[in-house]
Amino acid sequence: MNPSPIAVFDLGKTNSKLFVLSPEGKLVDEARTRPVWPRNGDINILDDEALFTWMKNELARVVSAHDVDRVIFSGHGCTFALTAGDALVHPILDYEQEPPADVAARIDALVPDFHETFSPPLPLGFNYGRHLLWLNERDPALLEQADAILAYPQFWSWKFSGRKVSEVSYLGCHSHLWAPLEDDYSSLVDRMGWRGKMPAFAPAGSVIGKHSVTLEDGRSVDIDVHNGVHDSNAALYFYRSLGFSDFTLISTGTWVIILNPASPLERLDSGRDMLANVTIDHQPVATIRFMGGREYDLASGGWTMPVTAEAIASVIARRCFALPSFAAGGPLQGHIGHFTGPAIAGEERAAAALLYVALMTDLSLELIGSQNAIIIDGGLVKTGLYASILAALRPGQTIHTSANPEGSAFGAAMLVFDALGINPFINDCAVAQPAAIPDLDAYRHAWRRQVDAMTEETAARNSDYRRPA
Repeated sequence: MNPSPIAVFDLGKTNSKLFVLSPEGKLVDEARTRPVWPRNGDINILDDEALFTWMKNELARVVSAHDVDRVIFSGHGCTFALTAGDALVHPILDYEQEPPADVAARIDALVPDFHETFSPPLPLGFNYGRHLLWLNERDPALLEQADAILAYPQFWSWKFSGRKVSEVSYLGCHSHLWAPLEDDYSSLVDRMGWRGKMPAFAPAGSVIGKHSVTLEDGRSVDIDVHNGVHDSNAALYFYRSLGFSDFTLISTGTWVIILNPASPLERLDSGRDMLANVTIDHQPVATIRFMGGREYDLASGGWTMPVTAEAIASVIARRCFALPSFAAGGPLQGHIGHFTGPAIAGEERAAAALLYVALMTDLSLELIGSQNAIIIDGGLVKTGLYASILAALRPGQTIHTSANPEGSAFGAAMLVFDALGINPFINDCAVAQPAAIPDLDAYRHAWRRQVDAMTEETAARNSDYRRPA
């Protein structure tokens, strides 16, 4: 019997997507929505019921239209759910919110050493163990009542299958909850008494249950539910399945996440938002990241049109610079994003923002010691110029882009196809050609000088602050 098409929910912080892929690896259907994160009292939460309704309706549609018989979930990081029985104990937190300063001081004193978890100390809920500690401060009864702490993809696997499981690629994603070198939960989990609330592990992509889909004609169809996966790790898995071995992956979306398996963990600097991700087969991978997609949106003023090479050249010629940082996290924390040089607007502002993201990527690649081939995946591929600018900035490395930029979704699909014993995908990546942009290298050096000056000023200010009176 020939396999049927499969459904993949790729659940991002800003955009959530459904893809239907045929057994031949072809995209046959897709749908998109934007998750809603409303205010609830003094915190922001996910409207999970609205998203669940959309997911169920779209799944029913594609089961009816394409005979889909299985589903898997790829999820953005930093997010968790507390459950008891068949309900949430507390709404799912938006990770982009900071605990009160006095609470933050107390909970930050509890986190394990960087060399245990390889989770850097990050603001907001970028370490989701930090938000767990915050909820525990707000109401200790919440954790006592909860019977499971579920990572975000596993929350959705549970919603559709009824089975609560854990998965290592998500737990190992700068959560403070996983010790990669021990391949076990961190000391924080045991200190807080949470180990018993962590469900048994199931491999990413394994079948964990069934979901009954009700069709418009009233019939019910049971489909297999596969355990979900962390999105950037899914993308890494996808490109490895295409035959790439020694490469640095740049996974782009709300975040630009750069994974370099060739880099030793000793290179990681916790003050630079460098960390170890953990692959689906439990291997730590050196990683650096910044909120590149979000920063582009903010720095560009919400520009959604293509950016031309002429606009890039104009910004470079006029020496207009976007400087870090326009969002929290990243290797240049502690600064407020701003522009220098002549005032710009419209497409030129977007060009400066695109150059900023490319230069931040270039700096991050340097910090993570990337000297191997580079693969760019995700939303920034669609800008066209991002890859070619990066190729011009790094002429010693071959830069590949995929004709399909949805590596996280296709990686999740590959996990399902693996379970079925098939590999339908072919390597359609193309080599990015360097953009011929006058004075790009001089522009980079000028940008770096300004960034270095900002960094030195911050270091001096911090030194003065710490010096005894």
